[in-house]
Amino acid sequence: MKVPLLQTKEWEKLQKDLGEDTFFEKTKDYQYLAILKKTKFGNYLYLPYGPVLVDKNSAKKAIAALRSLAKDLNVTFIRIEPQAPENASYLLKQPNIRQSKELNPAHTWVLGLDAEKSALISGFNQGTRTRYNQVERKGLTIEVTKDAGKIKELVRLQHQVAKDKGINAFSEDYLKTELEQPFASLYLVHYNPKNDQSLKEESEKIDDDRIIAASLFFDDKDTRYYMQSASDYEYRRLPATVGLLTAAMFDAKEKGLKYFDFWGIAPEDAPKDHPWLGFTKFKQSFGGFPVTYCGTYDLILNKHKYKLYNLARKANRLIRKIK
Repeated sequence: MKVPLLQTKEWEKLQKDLGEDTFFEKTKDYQYLAILKKTKFGNYLYLPYGPVLVDKNSAKKAIAALRSLAKDLNVTFIRIEPQAPENASYLLKQPNIRQSKELNPAHTWVLGLDAEKSALISGFNQGTRTRYNQVERKGLTIEVTKDAGKIKELVRLQHQVAKDKGINAFSEDYLKTELEQPFASLYLVHYNPKNDQSLKEESEKIDDDRIIAASLFFDDKDTRYYMQSASDYEYRRLPATVGLLTAAMFDAKEKGLKYFDFWGIAPEDAPKDHPWLGFTKFKQSFGGFPVTYCGTYDLILNKHKYKLYNLARKANRLIRKIK
């Protein structure tokens, strides 16, 4: 069975480093990493991309074990995200289960890395291939680092994006803890106008190196995942993100990884106003194929408390919006 990174002992260590209470169990039939999420509205167990099931007959044993754990912890519900639809039908037919807002994407885009580098480049669409060929000429260089001090660059860029779009950004401590894990690496895109061959005015070609894009990538046994990322909108004319992604995918190929997971796209039947359509088309421009998982579901163990939990969450979101 393919075990996603988010259901491994390595991911459990990250959660523990972040201060979470975790519960891990592995048998011949199933494997799960459950995280105890504590809120003022009630506690619940969360299984990111889990449980992992050997086959469709494993679900019954997995859900029995999870119900027993949930009873011991007195939680209101269990939030699950089984990846393989063919094995999860028993789970998704449980009484008192309801689909919830996605936490990890149910739809993602994956590129196989088995082909030669030249063949992978040929698989890019024309626009992305052109931008890839411009990376060096535009004065862009890629740095790969484990230096926790440099996470501030990703934090700075993410906070810029968060401010522009009115969304929340991760804290520096959170991102630094992620980078400290053995499976994580930080990619930084440097831009120096002095090396930008497209600039015509000599006055613009100042020697001023600045970081204009950054991303964390996570690796498991065969896949590299494109995770935390941000870029400087001021330099949108430059192929910074293309340079960052191609460097990460070719490095992954050299390390013997088989897949590059772009981590989240809009569903195939998404409406034209779906907020993910733009970056979905961008990710698809590198070639690859779609992968669909089951989605996020809540197995409700206490209907009354679950109802109160949802009402409190809605009220809290409304209060934050008013503020």
